Amino acid sequence: MLRHFPDTTHRYPHKKRDYVIALFTFCCVAICLITDATASIEKQQALGVCGWIFLVCLLAGENREVRTQVVIAIIFATIGEHFASPYMQGYTYRFGNVPAYVPPGHGMVYLTAVALARSGLFLNYARTIAIFVVLVCGVWSVWGVSSLPEQGDSVGALLYCVFLGYLFKGRSPMVYLAAFFITTWLELIGTYEGTWKWAAIDPVLQLPQGNPPSGVAAWYCLVDAVAIGGAPYVFKSWQQLQLLMVKVGKKKNDIIQN
Repeated sequence: MLRHFPDTTHRYPHKKRDYVIALFTFCCVAICLITDATASIEKQQALGVCGWIFLVCLLAGENREVRTQVVIAIIFATIGEHFASPYMQGYTYRFGNVPAYVPPGHGMVYLTAVALARSGLFLNYARTIAIFVVLVCGVWSVWGVSSLPEQGDSVGALLYCVFLGYLFKGRSPMVYLAAFFITTWLELIGTYEGTWKWAAIDPVLQLPQGNPPSGVAAWYCLVDAVAIGGAPYVFKSWQQLQLLMVKVGKKKNDIIQN
């Protein structure tokens, strides 16, 4: 089950950039969501512009693979946001829209998960962090299905099981571990401030869900998995397109010469 976890006999170096990305994103998330709690639609749009600027700056130091993954994550997550929120009403933002800062925000969140996943802290203490996450999220899920909370959370318990599948069966467990921290952070702040609210009854499963669901990180792990898995296909398609363009160019030259 832990075959995709880092080698425990190797000591991994700490890189300052990874921690700077994480700290910057955690701070930006808090500031953005607290600001949006009382912001006008115009301020939402301004936050979106800032989000794109910050994301572009952060990606400047990344390689082509990570950049491609971020683009895929943004596209997939944005489509999912419009489907799950305005259409399905699984959760709703203050203005009933998908705020302008959400697409670049997903890019920053994904990049943060990648940065933490490759950091010396997470690689050197992967199993300890995994135990912590499993226990904390597990207690949260059990609490959600008990009679204690005002709003039940059966959906959260199901998502927690899905999250465990990602963590112990997925090929990128460190990214999923890191995703738990940044996504839990933003979900707790966003729901507490009233920036968005999860429906008491999930519109698809017709089961009670918390605000936020305890296993909400599983949804973000899906975005991460699509980004990681989709990047190689994008590269392959781009290479095939380049080869096709070269062949077309050669044929045009042959025609001209003849």
